Amino acid sequence: MERKTNKRPKLSIRKGDKVRVIAGNDKGKEGEILEVLVEKRRVVVKDINVVTKHEKPSAGKPEGGLKKTEAAIHISNVMLLDPASGKPTRVGRKLDDKGKLKRYSKKTGEIIK
Repeated sequence: MERKTNKRPKLSIRKGDKVRVIAGNDKGKEGEILEVLVEKRRVVVKDINVVTKHEKPSAGKPEGGLKKTEAAIHISNVMLLDPASGKPTRVGRKLDDKGKLKRYSKKTGEIIK
């Protein structure tokens, strides 16, 4: 029997961050995170992993047709870009003077907003 936990996973990436894709068909491309799907550990990145969906004609949209949209990719396939240098970096957490956890770049040591 599987044990259930109520803990939300700690993710190092947030909406609005600039990331680089490090694996998959779009390897090497950079973009901004539009959405983070926490429970599925996936992110939607602008102009990355674009898929074509068929849209059935309806009363509201009688033309129907093909619609291009971004699909989610696994969070392990993207890496945060350091705001200072623009290079990919790992992310750490450390306490600030007020006792709050802040993200920081492991490459440069600078705090990430």
